[in-house]
Parts: sequence; structure tokens; C-alpha cells
Amino acid sequence: MTVRGLLPPFRDRAGVASSLGSEKQARSAEVERGGQAMDFRVRDPAKIRPFPGAQDGLRALARRAPQAQSAAVSWMESARPLATRLYGLRRRIATITVAAVAGLLFVHVMFGANGMVVYKQKRAEFESLQKRIAQEQKENEVYTQQIQGLKTDEKAIEKEAREQLRYARPGEYVYVPPVPANPLPATRSAKK
Repeated sequence: MTVRGLLPPFRDRAGVASSLGSEKQARSAEVERGGQAMDFRVRDPAKIRPFPGAQDGLRALARRAPQAQSAAVSWMESARPLATRLYGLRRRIATITVAAVAGLLFVHVMFGANGMVVYKQKRAEFESLQKRIAQEQKENEVYTQQIQGLKTDEKAIEKEAREQLRYARPGEYVYVPPVPANPLPATRSAKK
């Protein structure tokens, strides 16, 4: 049998499909691919092992069954005292396990990401924000009343014009207090 019939066709660097490239490469059973030569020759056919069949696997399993059985029996005999002792302590083990789970659950409920400590902090923050919202709403109502008064009440308009813009009626004088020339610098009470 030739190597040419076993291998899939390769493409050379020019993109031309060929089984092995040149005839010289076919005789030596080498293929050049990506700059590397690959050798497909079988040097010693006696070293090639055939694939095991299904019957061979069953035979090997049947041959090793007594060994596996004796290993299982010896393991069971060595584990039996421990299993008997654990069976006798099963109530204590269950009680300790339940207590440990309850303790972990308590710690999680108290100090977890959404635990009671975090809940109380969030609750206090919520209440302070509610107070601030109520204060801001009252302030907003005061401003709304001032705006409404400036839109409709002539006395409020006159008052704002006199105070903010320093307007006066004909014949009136507006007194403006003088601005101090040199304001006193703020003294520091804490010494460094």
C-alpha cells in the first residue's frame, strides 16, 4: 500500500492541491507543511499494537474481578469500626450541625450584606432624608407663595423693588449705608 492513498491532499505554497508534493517526497513519505517536514514512515511494524476489542476488555475485567472484590472487602472491613462509631454518635453530630447552621444563619442575618446592622443604618438615613425632604418642601412652598404674591400683589412688588433694586417714588430719598473702606480681617481664635 502506498502512502499517497492514505494521506489527505495537501496544498503547496502556490495553492495547488497535491497528495504529497513532488514524487521525491512521495518516495520518502515526507510532507513539507509550513516549513517543517513531517515523516509518516513506519519504522518497526512489530511495535504497532492493535486496538483492543470489546471482548478483550471484558476478559481483562473478568481476570481482575477477584482482586477488586478482595480489595473492596478489605476496605469495608477497615471502614466498619468508623461507620459503627459514627452511627452511634449520629444524634450528637446532627445537633452540632444544626447548631452550627443556626449560628451561621444568625451571623448572616445580623451582619450580612442586608443584615440588621445595615438595615438600621439605612433606616436612620431614610428618616434623615425624609426630614430633609419635608424641610425642602416647606421652603419650596414659601418660594411658591412669594412668586405668586409677586405675580398678583402690587404691595409685594413695590416692596421687592424698594429693597432689591433700591427704587423710590418721586420726591423720596433712598438712604444707602456706606460700605466700610477697609473691612477688618477675621481673627483666628485657634493658634497653630
